[in-house]
Amino acid sequence: MATRNLDFDTCFNELKSLLVKYKKDLLVIANTTDNFSLNAGYDEKRKADIYFGGVVINKNYVSYHLMPVYVNPKLLDDISPELKKRMQGKSCFNFKSPDKKLFRELSNLTKKGFEFYKRNGML
Repeated sequence: MATRNLDFDTCFNELKSLLVKYKKDLLVIANTTDNFSLNAGYDEKRKADIYFGGVVINKNYVSYHLMPVYVNPKLLDDISPELKKRMQGKSCFNFKSPDKKLFRELSNLTKKGFEFYKRNGML
């Protein structure tokens, strides 16, 4: 049996803490030792739940997904070049080890994303 990467576990738990504070307003759809995900409200037009975000331990990195930045790319206008380098696709940030500075920045971005969803009736 393979041993889990302790940096990945620490990274996962720290990133999860950025999302947990919103669980009272969102729906927890996954909560395991390697996957934590939240949905926002229900979209009548698409007949589907609106994904908010999540954190997942993958084989080579820990991914932090934040769907508000996909829905509203302007939320990314002020991110640092360092955080931008961590992006894969339009709404995913990958980490191999914890990074307090970038996690603080992600915390602020997550708050902006939550406020955007709230203003636009997506919660």
